[in-house]
Amino acid sequence: MIKTIIVDDERIASDFLEKMLTRYFPNKFFVCCHCESVNEATEAIELHQPNLVFLDIQMPTKSGFELFKELKEINFEVIFTTAHSQYAIEAIKKSALDYILKPINYVDLLEAVNRYDDRKSNLNKQKQLNLLIEAIDSGETKHNRVVISTDYGYEFLKFQSIIFLEAKGNYTQFHLVNGTTILTPKTLKFYEDIFPSDLFFRVHKTFFINLNFAKGFYKKDSPHVELITGKKIPVSIRKKNEFISKIS
Repeated sequence: MIKTIIVDDERIASDFLEKMLTRYFPNKFFVCCHCESVNEATEAIELHQPNLVFLDIQMPTKSGFELFKELKEINFEVIFTTAHSQYAIEAIKKSALDYILKPINYVDLLEAVNRYDDRKSNLNKQKQLNLLIEAIDSGETKHNRVVISTDYGYEFLKFQSIIFLEAKGNYTQFHLVNGTTILTPKTLKFYEDIFPSDLFFRVHKTFFINLNFAKGFYKKDSPHVELITGKKIPVSIRKKNEFISKIS
């Protein structure tokens, strides 16, 4: 069974989550304890050594993010639970960690549990959480790098190493400055939502470009933008005026 700790200052919410785990995943999870603060969670984690922690973000005194500064070693998976705060969600996504929005429903919980089961990470959990802490402490949502998932693990990429992204069905292919490509099992829309809009622009349903690599825009025949690599990227008719406004 998966040893689990639920951290939430609202006991009603943590009890409800445990009931859902018991009802929908019988004999899969063993909830060691409920914690209502970061201090309680720190002691419980050191005592029980859980496999998984469901962690509320907004709690009195210390937020859920503060938990990782209290621990010497991170050897468990984390699924954040949060009622709001888009900033927190963006930071979590960019750190390659998981979250569920409150109020928690069965579908979202099932997807999170499936992701937990399927996760075969080559990235040390401590590094993931350190990246998250760095993101939170910086006070910014537009970081200079992103963590992307692949079939073999995770990759750290600086935004300036990404020339453009290309949709491949439900996958996205990254085209990098060094000439290599990386295929990741996320949609292009996923990255459009979390990448800085002042640096990247979706010129077409298939292409999302780094504006720093745009060499020129040409309106004759089929509108397209030429990148400094010589690659010509089509610009859709409905995106043309917005793109012109963006670059001017």
